[in-house]
Amino acid sequence: MKRWDIKRVCIAAVCIALCYVLPVALHGVALGSALSPMHIPVLLCGLACGGGYGVLCGLLGPILSHVLSGMPPVPMLVRMIPELMTYGLAAGLFKGRFHSGKPVIDLYASLILAMLLGRIVGGVATAIFFLVTADTYSVKLWVTGYFVEALPGIVAHLLVVPALYQTLRKAGVIPVRTK
Repeated sequence: MKRWDIKRVCIAAVCIALCYVLPVALHGVALGSALSPMHIPVLLCGLACGGGYGVLCGLLGPILSHVLSGMPPVPMLVRMIPELMTYGLAAGLFKGRFHSGKPVIDLYASLILAMLLGRIVGGVATAIFFLVTADTYSVKLWVTGYFVEALPGIVAHLLVVPALYQTLRKAGVIPVRTK
């Protein structure tokens, strides 16, 4: 196994663990729901390690958190997993596709597109969940839940994820892209 592959496995493992630690810590100070802390390590994992690792983080992170803490509860878990897996996959795929010559712009473009795509998939998963449970769901509820009420988390993600990514890159944990 190559050195970078070992680093990616380790980074992904830490991100999966953070999917448990961050929500527990932030729910303890009543900021968990507002900041969507599980999204941060999944997005970071996708950006740092690639889409495959991001998908694993988006799948295993919420399951680990649920098993260890009961959060998120099962109805939310089945809606969050597709959203988080999409975040991880899209962040990794988009990060490898942008080559503007300005790494910060590439990073933000990848992050924003991944966040939009994840929210769309999360909305579809939620709509399917509500169809199965015979409850009502609408575009207004989707926009309210995934964009309006999520605004503090969106802002936090746009600030924290790039800062963490740049810190890991500058520390040599993530290699600088050569393309």
